[in-house]
Amino acid sequence: MLFHTWPFAIFLLIVLPVFHALRKTRLWLPWLTVASYFFYGWWNPYYLILVFYSTVLDFCLVALMDHCPLQGQKVDMRARLTGLRFHDRVLKAAFVGAAAADLGMLCLAVAGPKTLRPAMTALSSLVFLMALGALFSSRRIWLLISLINNLALLLFFKYARFVVENLNGVFARLHLSMSLPDPSTLMPFGFEYLLPVGISFFTFQSLSYTIDFYLGNVDRERNFLRFATFVCFFPQLMAGPIERARHLLPQFHKFPEVRLQNFTDGASLFLVGLFKKLALANYLANYVERVYDDPKAFGAPALILATVAFGWQILFDFSGYTDMARGVARLLGFNLILNFNNPYLASGLGEFWSRWHISLSSWFRDYLYIPLGGNRGGTPNTYRNLFITFFVSGIWHGASWTFVIWGTLHGLGVVITRELERSAFYREWVPKLLKQAGVFAFVSFTWIFFRARSLPDALVIVNRVFRAEWRDPQIPTLMIGLLALVWFYQFLLESRFRTLLQAGPVRVGVAVFMVLYLSLCASGGGAFIYFQF
Repeated sequence: MLFHTWPFAIFLLIVLPVFHALRKTRLWLPWLTVASYFFYGWWNPYYLILVFYSTVLDFCLVALMDHCPLQGQKVDMRARLTGLRFHDRVLKAAFVGAAAADLGMLCLAVAGPKTLRPAMTALSSLVFLMALGALFSSRRIWLLISLINNLALLLFFKYARFVVENLNGVFARLHLSMSLPDPSTLMPFGFEYLLPVGISFFTFQSLSYTIDFYLGNVDRERNFLRFATFVCFFPQLMAGPIERARHLLPQFHKFPEVRLQNFTDGASLFLVGLFKKLALANYLANYVERVYDDPKAFGAPALILATVAFGWQILFDFSGYTDMARGVARLLGFNLILNFNNPYLASGLGEFWSRWHISLSSWFRDYLYIPLGGNRGGTPNTYRNLFITFFVSGIWHGASWTFVIWGTLHGLGVVITRELERSAFYREWVPKLLKQAGVFAFVSFTWIFFRARSLPDALVIVNRVFRAEWRDPQIPTLMIGLLALVWFYQFLLESRFRTLLQAGPVRVGVAVFMVLYLSLCASGGGAFIYFQF
């Protein structure tokens, strides 16, 4: 259900009035939960099971973690195993239940229906860990279960086929007769093997809750509906921003205050996002697709222009989605975090990543970079941690060698330029426009690997950018004009003229222009780029 389609308009016209009509009852939260599950189920109702399963498991894991001592304790293993003597009744019930469930799952894994055996084998391993967590009263084991479960789901649905295809290719090159089965053969009951929309977002969001609770950064959420709504809140479920429990969960504790500004700000954000998607991203996509679908047919200028156009297309497409998500959430009375902050005005690669997909960048910073050691332990360790973080970020974006190279290039770029960007010479003597141009040129070059259909195509484009003949790229004048206008607008937003742009008459004029353009000139259709991640 895309934000810019009629089904969503009808959905919102039902959800929004009923939500506000229930504000004086306790039913507003269940209504929001049901609406969010319906929104996700519109794509594929079977995969609601996946969202519900992940939600229930993390909710229960944190509840069980809450019953374990912070510093650990000495456990009388003989007493627990022979007499079931536990200091906590909940952990005792968890141990007995997990042990019994594990036995049943092992039976199904051995003698159950063939299509169910792989899933039961995986679940029995997870349930065995749950029995150990209860047996040892270990918070670390409960956290480990959450990590394994969420990352295993992500790895199986997003990367299993990529890994299998590459390993089978290696086996073939080595003339080995062995081969791995396609992941679709592991699906229970013959379900179709699909990449669930938004899986990278809702798994990271749910996982952050268990990590933050383990670290003592958030309190345990005791209301399951509240936690379920946090995991599957429909405005940001499909493509973020990736919210943290400490920011979004407290907003579900009571009905949000009804204010006129929520409606005006929400409508304004939604209009801006809609304009970015339909008027800008979709228009740029026409030129980008024509060039990138057949890169050998175009010269260097067209390939460079298409690459630059894609850089703006993906910005408009993704930030347009998050603007609309924030707008819908604001109409309901909730605040989502800012996810983009004019990234192409960054004067350094480090600054670029503090402006681009902010919720993901901060997630990797807090849950990967810092646990690896961050900038502690000297310069070599800092560079290692930075490179690993960006390398993993590239893999997060997709199961393809092009994304691996994209992440690697950004990792190398940040490592190489880090000391330069922190130097007094760079900060004070290099002109800001020159720094911005350099960052934009590097980021645009890396977009080649992000956008190309395959690694061979990406290499062809890189080769032709530097070696192909320079002939008329048939530049679309309107496209260049739109990009220049947007860049100039963003430049003014970060200048002393910002207050002028925020004046009421200017904002109304811009809104009228966007409405007229959408009515007369916008191109329609098309899913959001980041839905595939």
